[in-house]
Amino acid sequence: MNLHDIPGLTEGERESLQQVADKFVFRLNDYYLRLIDWSNPGDPIRRLVIPNASELREYGRWDASDEDTNYVVKGCQHKYKTTALLIVSEVCGAYCRFCFRKRLFRADVKEAMPDVQEGLDYIARTTEINNVLLTGGDPLILATKKLRGIIEALRAIDHVKIIRIGSKLPLFNPMRIYEDEELLDVIRTYSSEEKRIYIMAHVNHPRELTEEAVKCFKALYNAGAIVVNQTPVLRGINDDPAVLGELLDRLSWAGVTPYYFFINRPVAGNSGFVLPLEEVYRIVESAKARTSGLGKRVRLCMSHTSGKIEILAIEDGKAYLKYHQSREGEYGKLMILDCPKEATWFDELPGHEQYWQKPVKRTDEVVSVNELPDMPRGNGGRAKDLKRVDQR
Repeated sequence: MNLHDIPGLTEGERESLQQVADKFVFRLNDYYLRLIDWSNPGDPIRRLVIPNASELREYGRWDASDEDTNYVVKGCQHKYKTTALLIVSEVCGAYCRFCFRKRLFRADVKEAMPDVQEGLDYIARTTEINNVLLTGGDPLILATKKLRGIIEALRAIDHVKIIRIGSKLPLFNPMRIYEDEELLDVIRTYSSEEKRIYIMAHVNHPRELTEEAVKCFKALYNAGAIVVNQTPVLRGINDDPAVLGELLDRLSWAGVTPYYFFINRPVAGNSGFVLPLEEVYRIVESAKARTSGLGKRVRLCMSHTSGKIEILAIEDGKAYLKYHQSREGEYGKLMILDCPKEATWFDELPGHEQYWQKPVKRTDEVVSVNELPDMPRGNGGRAKDLKRVDQR
């Protein structure tokens, strides 16, 4: 579906927003389109997937966390000691406007690999890796046969105990999951008591938790998967304690563990979703006050170049932070920094430089997208040809 197929937009909106879609790709399906309240111009579901002129403001970088420095071979990142990422897809069921990997959808970027054998070989010979995240794009948009092959290959590596699948398909297209018995059989086969499959869901707003989505989560659980959730806190989408509190409750009721709240990364096109760190902290704490201990398990973090930085507190102009995950092994390191009211990212906190150094690339086989032209080359920023990706 393209912008000209969306009945809720005026002709003028379609024309003006095409400029945005020429730079940052657009994709949507009929199921998710029905969740939008077109009577509300600020509808959070609309903001989540429909382009907005604010995306063309000069802001951020295409790769705000320098993921190009995490690649060890094509298609495989190894940033933290025990965790590897396989970038297996460059397509999603729809495209979130705030996506931190929107660079993958550029025609002039090639980080996702249709053949992940190099990554599998690296994981097999690197015994410290005990869990692997399949990500992209969305792995669950792959043909089930292809997904089975990847999971089967990982299960043949004895030291890989956990397989994680990062996906928004339970929200964008839940029927793709609960109607596919072959996919559910893959999970039943390869998610065991000792070697689990986790689904890392991306529920951003409680309205996404439809009857179909809950049915999808139930099917995943019945097949033996464990489902957890992560979402950035986003201006105009979920920056309300009541909304986030409801999200925490409804996830817990559905048996989905609230895992991470994230600070929105300073990615190109994302200025309209950005909130100051202190404001996000206050919203999250107020939301947690509305929910049970089950909801309070969630952690507020920044996925920074140097690691996942947990925000413990922001009080009296000071940010109290620690490394929840660390590229350099600084796990648990406490940092106390001044926190200006307008600060929105770790790099904007005075004195942050003392705690980290920018890493160098480990392979030249991956192009640094931050060094490419701001306007994507090749196809005007439109989505890559879906024929290049195996679909169900």
